[in-house]
Amino acid sequence: MNKSNELAIVLVSGGMDSLVSVAIANEKHHQLGLLHLNYGQKTQKKELECFYKIADFYHVRPELRKVIDATFLGQIGGSSLTDSTIEVKSYQGDTDQIPDSYVPFRNTLILSMAVSWAEVIGASKIYIGAVDEDSSGYPDCRPEFYQAFNQLIKKGTKVQNIEVVTPVIDLKKEEIVKKAYTLKAPIEYSWSCYAREDKACGICDSCALRLRGFERAGLIDPIDYEKRPSYL
Repeated sequence: MNKSNELAIVLVSGGMDSLVSVAIANEKHHQLGLLHLNYGQKTQKKELECFYKIADFYHVRPELRKVIDATFLGQIGGSSLTDSTIEVKSYQGDTDQIPDSYVPFRNTLILSMAVSWAEVIGASKIYIGAVDEDSSGYPDCRPEFYQAFNQLIKKGTKVQNIEVVTPVIDLKKEEIVKKAYTLKAPIEYSWSCYAREDKACGICDSCALRLRGFERAGLIDPIDYEKRPSYL
């Protein structure tokens, strides 16, 4: 595959979905910029550590690594990820209810910052690891949200060539796991747990979906867990 000379930004939380998005973007572009936000999340230190390990693995130039302080999201609160008064819940099975781990309007704010940086550095693509499988819980992970946001970019930017790309949005977790191995992505550098930074708890929503993905893929997650329940 011939790689594009277009500069691409990848939003990197440090999680598995964003890691695979980096791996996919790396297959398509000669040059990547990686963007990470510290938004007051409970696992902020671990996620930032993963961001830098991923950036090093893909040889991203120092000037194309951007970390933005978005701790105002913690001041707003309303999510178990950012509010110390709300406990991170254990996985209760699939549901159509929006969980309290949802950070209100987070992806809109994150993408807005990415678009701003794209205008400054001349990037034309912004990759985000949103997954439609999560959209029952997170409204800003739905395909129609990104379609609408791309229209907003066209109306609100000086340049007209910036586009948000969602490379894993139609994949199941087990397909994302398999894609990571196919692309030789460093899955051991990713972190999905909402609650802990030393060992993944294994029981929060994010750990559960990740572990189930590995189980369905017939593979073993290489990161450390406090508990490894079966979610099949």
